[in-house]
Amino acid sequence: MLDGCTSQKKPLSSDSDELGPFSTKSERSAQDQAAPMGVGATHTIDRMNASVGLLEPTDIEFQLAADVPNGGVLLSLPALLAVGLLRHTEKHFRLPAGFYRLTSIFLLLAFMALARVKSIEALRYCPPGEWGKLLGLDRIPEVRTLRKKLKLLTEDAAPTRWSTDLGADWMRADEALLFYVDGHVRVYNGDKANLPRHFVSRQKLCLSASADYWVNALGGQPFFVLHQDVDPKLAQVLQKEIVPRLLRDVPNQPTEEELEANPLLHRFTVIYDREGYSPQLMADLWKMHVACLTYHKNPGSDWALGEFSPYQVKLVSGEQEEMLLAERGIFLGGKIWVREIRKLTKSGHQTVILCTDYLSDIGVLAASMFARWCQENYFKYMRQEFNLDRIVQYGVEEIPESTRVVNPAYRQLDGKVRKVVGRLGRMRLELQAVSTSKVTDPAKMAALECKMGEMLQGIEALDKELAALKEQRKSTRKHITAGELPPEERLNRLIRQSKHFVDTIKMIAYRAETAMTLILREKKMISRTEDARSLLRSIYRSEADLIPDEVGKTLTVRIHYPTTRSAAEVVRHLCSEMNLTDTIFPGTDLKMIFELVSPQNPRNQDV
Repeated sequence: MLDGCTSQKKPLSSDSDELGPFSTKSERSAQDQAAPMGVGATHTIDRMNASVGLLEPTDIEFQLAADVPNGGVLLSLPALLAVGLLRHTEKHFRLPAGFYRLTSIFLLLAFMALARVKSIEALRYCPPGEWGKLLGLDRIPEVRTLRKKLKLLTEDAAPTRWSTDLGADWMRADEALLFYVDGHVRVYNGDKANLPRHFVSRQKLCLSASADYWVNALGGQPFFVLHQDVDPKLAQVLQKEIVPRLLRDVPNQPTEEELEANPLLHRFTVIYDREGYSPQLMADLWKMHVACLTYHKNPGSDWALGEFSPYQVKLVSGEQEEMLLAERGIFLGGKIWVREIRKLTKSGHQTVILCTDYLSDIGVLAASMFARWCQENYFKYMRQEFNLDRIVQYGVEEIPESTRVVNPAYRQLDGKVRKVVGRLGRMRLELQAVSTSKVTDPAKMAALECKMGEMLQGIEALDKELAALKEQRKSTRKHITAGELPPEERLNRLIRQSKHFVDTIKMIAYRAETAMTLILREKKMISRTEDARSLLRSIYRSEADLIPDEVGKTLTVRIHYPTTRSAAEVVRHLCSEMNLTDTIFPGTDLKMIFELVSPQNPRNQDV
């Protein structure tokens, strides 16, 4: 609705209008100033023309502004562009002619992620005119308009193709040969979708949820994510989806001639936890010259302490640590020879690692395996800071009828089998305790024997019940197709493409923030990554002054002085580093210049 402006035809939103175009730029400018539309909207005529398709996206034009909230987030623009925020966008995305440019939508979503505006709905409580100043616009789109744009951008599989291209770019840039793979369960608390149940380890419950499989770099930075409607488990996802994609996109792989000349050479290494433990999987991947690194699911008895030797191991952080390690070769599951590496902890526990990388040093392999905490930390940080698990677009869609799912009848029988097995175990333990009790009184002995007889009869009955249930379970198909499910148990899924699109934006924001933390740590201005990220969050939320210079073709961003002198030195250093990139604000010819206001003039009153 218009604020203070009406139309005889129908109400107008702040993003559209129905009046015709004006012929000259001067007339448009005069009308823009005379007829403000909506909160913060001043480009009235452009919006009117855009509503009837008579205007291409409006020109980006920065105005002199002081004390712009969240203005410090502009300091991240060079990093966002460097990691690929606008890369391949023109190739995969299209928007119909309108007021807002494609680049403005991408920049807005990235700035929202870094400024910790954790949902599109949260924009309702943000000043639209102040956010518009960060984009060179009069105001940002309303929530409903942004949702419409998001729907247009995610109508087909464009987000998937875009993220695939970005993932390949990141692999080439990082020259990665180590890939951490892990599943992340997103719990669903709504009632529209009928999702399968997953065990959520952080809540110790089986809940309706969907599963995502993430592939990350050694330091935790993400490459790509695969969304699974019905979780086929890690081993199958690795073999059928993740590894084929890595074989296609990973750079600097050995040639076929090199692999034939050295049978122990491998293309790259995938690292995963016990969920993916499978000797057959390790054997199948090695046939493709892909090495695996995982934990042993059934390690057996401890090794003798004399087998362990001290090794100096370089951790991901760059620090050196002494580890007590030992190694043997084992023929795993009758399928493949692997290296079994054990680490002896101070408590005496032996952590068991299995590996098909036959060339790397034992210390390098141990450090790589124990660096899995980087990926766990990534999940925790993304949930807390970027609201990773939030639903982006409400709505459901049917899953393909050919999708393999667990047969509900099999699941019910399997549950009964597990229940009976548990009861049998408890009864046998109780029988053992009764039979070993030291009773000498004849009367008590007779009662005890009677009780043992009753327990044996109960165990025998449960054994027969268990055998019958197992036979029934054996004759029941474990998997069926989604089309064979009863109507009342039909599964569906949440709309995926919008979630995948926003997840990709969040990955870009995380990578940009990580790049900025590396700048600080390389210069040893901040020792801990956590402190660097905390300071960056405060910078993104800080106020800034915008000073455009159309003659000199520059846009100066003056970030307000922080609370401490040490933080000011960090901000000043970041400004100087970002100035070296010579970044041009997208859609303009203005070179970005970043400055820190003087502590003697913290409000920058000369602006």
